[in-house]
Amino acid sequence: MASYKNTQIVRWAVIVASFIIVALILWNTYDFFQKFKNEERAKMQILAGAYERFNTFDLNADFSLETNIIGFNSNIPMIITDEKDSITDWSNLDTLKIKKKNYLKKQLSIMKGQNEPIMVSHKRGNAQQFIYYRDSDLLTKLKYYPVALILILFLFASVIYLFFKSNKVADQNKLWTGMAKETAHQIGTPLSSLLGWIELLRLENTDENTVQEIEKDVQRLNIIAERFSKIGSVPVLQQNNIVKATQDAFNYLEARSSRQVEFQFKSVHYEVFCFLNLQLFSWVIENLVKNAIDAMEGKGKIMLSISENDKQVFIKIADNGKGIPKNLQKKIFSPGFTTKKRGWGLGLSLAKRIIEDYHKGKIVVLKSEVKKGTTFLISLNK
Repeated sequence: MASYKNTQIVRWAVIVASFIIVALILWNTYDFFQKFKNEERAKMQILAGAYERFNTFDLNADFSLETNIIGFNSNIPMIITDEKDSITDWSNLDTLKIKKKNYLKKQLSIMKGQNEPIMVSHKRGNAQQFIYYRDSDLLTKLKYYPVALILILFLFASVIYLFFKSNKVADQNKLWTGMAKETAHQIGTPLSSLLGWIELLRLENTDENTVQEIEKDVQRLNIIAERFSKIGSVPVLQQNNIVKATQDAFNYLEARSSRQVEFQFKSVHYEVFCFLNLQLFSWVIENLVKNAIDAMEGKGKIMLSISENDKQVFIKIADNGKGIPKNLQKKIFSPGFTTKKRGWGLGLSLAKRIIEDYHKGKIVVLKSEVKKGTTFLISLNK
């Protein structure tokens, strides 16, 4: 117990530390982004100062420094406009796209949305110019880096969750498998004893009908023990008559159910062969029929029909019980889900696993209406 608790503590410590590290990376990235953006702003202000020097109209002045400053800007896209918002110059834009109509106007609109313009004044006259610019490609990539990091964090968290969940499911499966095999082992001892008592009853000239009924129930217990012993192992499938297998399971429950429950069995053919594990398949039929009896609260009608086509066999089990609400129909096959006061919620989950994982078939709720009943459909390949 202490070891498990320590493992949980370490697990959560690792998760929390991971989130803290990612949070710090995000914060540092944001801080660096802001500093880089401010640096670009400072560069553009220096550039604006260079343009102001050019506007002095002093032909004798040395503009070599200003020329270098303007030429140094090779990565920040910019557009210069006059007071009437007409474009007079541009720099670091796609030379091919500039030829397209309205490209410069679209770029100007983007720049206006990203950064405040920098005014360039003339020393002579009242004319003014405005420098608009947008983030450099490097800054744009840096802006989306946190988004990529968050996505990576999300994927990382998803992988951790799925890993822990799969481990938990695997542990649960091992537990149920161990319990099932142990149950089968424990049932074996009293079964052997009961077979001896049956022979003793025959020697005592007990009514043969009574002995046969007891023998049937003992055989039934033996089948249940075999079912439990097969959990966790890959079952062997053999060609069997699915009509007979289904009817045997159906008839067994009919003989041991209330007379207020009407059982109806219908099949187009007497023999339909497909690959089955008889013990596990009959378990599915019994589970569905027992659920139907519970849904009808011991009074109503259960109808089982078998049909086929060239490739598949279809088994419908319908009842006129209380039905399943629409919002629960997708949950009923989940392990542990049950609407009963008693029960573990494993019957339909096992039925789904037997049909879909072992027999490569399909089991679904064909239709269900509250207070009208439910119909399950099993489809198996021939």
